[in-house]
Formats: sequence, C-alpha cells, structure tokens
Amino acid sequence: MTDFQKSPVEQFPAADLNGLREELRKSSFDSWQSADLISSFLSGRGYGVSMDAARIAASRIESVSSLKSMQEELEKLALVM
Repeated sequence: MTDFQKSPVEQFPAADLNGLREELRKSSFDSWQSADLISSFLSGRGYGVSMDAARIAASRIESVSSLKSMQEELEKLALVM
C-alpha cells in the first residue's frame, strides 16, 4: 500500500487556476521548471505529485483553453496525501 491515494481532488478556485495557467504561458520555463511550478501549486494545496507526470502534463496544461480542462489535468496529477 502506498502513502498516496488517487482522488477525490478539490475544485480549485478559478482565480488560482487562471493564475497558474497565465504564469505557465507567460514564462519561458522548460518542462522541468513548469513541472516545479505545477508541483508547487499542488503541494501548496496539500497534494503530492509525480514530477515525471507533471513534466509530461505541463505542455497540456499550458495549452488548455478552459479552466475546466485545466482542473481535469490537475486532478489526474494530484495525489491525495
């Protein structure tokens, strides 16, 4: 048994999601730096995250057009601790 469990993940406030998306889009981060930012976002809200999964998801999160899609991507990454 692991220390982490999948879901349920809270609904993140739209302002927080939008802030994360804008920071990812405006920065010139590489995938590792974007993964660090995503990890910080999730860990600041009590979730764990696989850095490899965050790195892979970073480009998807940067390109999603809706906050709902972004929430779904973060839900896939977030590990309940």
